[in-house]
Amino acid sequence: MQKRIEISEMNTSNNQLELIAEKPNFDTAGLQASGQMLVDSDSLAFIYKLENEKEFIYVSLPSSIWPSLKNVISEKQKVILHLEENELELIDIIPELEYLLQNIEGNTNYGNEMVELVEKTF
Repeated sequence: MQKRIEISEMNTSNNQLELIAEKPNFDTAGLQASGQMLVDSDSLAFIYKLENEKEFIYVSLPSSIWPSLKNVISEKQKVILHLEENELELIDIIPELEYLLQNIEGNTNYGNEMVELVEKTF
């Protein structure tokens, strides 16, 4: 099973979106931002990939935070993940989101619910 990090809170300050993660039940030492994203249509979420020497870890960005992600794109904000004692900038999140949004629009391969929610939000 793929390891996931869930977002518990978010704040906007100093032209950046700060995401506070729930404490995962696995070691997060050595995690780095990959600059890559995926879509989880079943969970209606975008996934940002973190990585370490051994594996990828998925950060779930649920639809509840999409309006803030829309602001990230329009205002060219940084996104900072607060994970236990660490802060990670989610590099390349804007171009990755823009690419995914272009692919999802009108594309039922992602599922009707995902397409409708993306089109409504973004």
